Amino acid sequence: MSQLTLKRIEAYRQVSYRTKPGNRVKTKEQAIQFVNERGFVHFWPIKGSLLPSLWVAVAGDRPVANAHDDPGHATWGWKDSLLGAKRWYYAKVVRKKSTMISLSVAPFFYALSENYGSPEEDYLIQYMQGEMTQEAKAVYEALLSEGALDTITLRKAANLSSRESDSRFNRALVDLQADFKVIPIGTSQSGGWRYSFVYELVHRHHPELVERARLIQEDEARYKLVQLYFKSVGAATRREVIKIFRWSPAQVDQILEKLAVAGVITRNLQIKDHPDEWMALPDLL
Repeated sequence: MSQLTLKRIEAYRQVSYRTKPGNRVKTKEQAIQFVNERGFVHFWPIKGSLLPSLWVAVAGDRPVANAHDDPGHATWGWKDSLLGAKRWYYAKVVRKKSTMISLSVAPFFYALSENYGSPEEDYLIQYMQGEMTQEAKAVYEALLSEGALDTITLRKAANLSSRESDSRFNRALVDLQADFKVIPIGTSQSGGWRYSFVYELVHRHHPELVERARLIQEDEARYKLVQLYFKSVGAATRREVIKIFRWSPAQVDQILEKLAVAGVITRNLQIKDHPDEWMALPDLL
């Protein structure tokens, strides 16, 4: 078996994650460029999730700071100012955490969602099949009926405004975002904190996304996303790929084999003192 080293992986990620001091993201336009280069990134680092993040690209490889004046928190302003601007796709997607996705890559994610071309009917099929909660259905139908709503108004419209409904409402919003049904498109000075998101249905805010996804087959989408993943991380194990995308092991194995046959990645690699099989871009060898 060929050999791979952690030092080589770290050197690759210093470039792709933009962690070197001289190569950090410093402006909103550079942030957009970073997302376009990587295809998809987390907003901030997620424990146990091997993926670049905008926070690390701005602030370096360190924990998210508590201090409000930390330079890394410029990312919050960029994120909020670009909600609804269609410069990237922002929602809770990868591992159901805050994710920035390039607009050119978003259709590949959408092609793998439980949306089949009829947004005003698909959700009912999911609900009847037990694949959507009552709360998610209520939130979706409120937006379908009323149009874009801020969080406070949306909770009332969905009859989920009681304190006991907090967790169920929040879980519904996350599930709907992860399935490319709902997206935040702005902020509102509503609520006790004078800050809340404004949500809209994806198919109304991004009709072009729906149309572009129609032409993408599921295998094609998985191939594209895993290819981009390896271009970001350089090397990973099968376990890490499954953890990121949450596809079945059989689906992951199929795509990894196709990438290996195409020469995109090299398989059957070992790292000293790490028993798992690794896969890496050929450039890392």
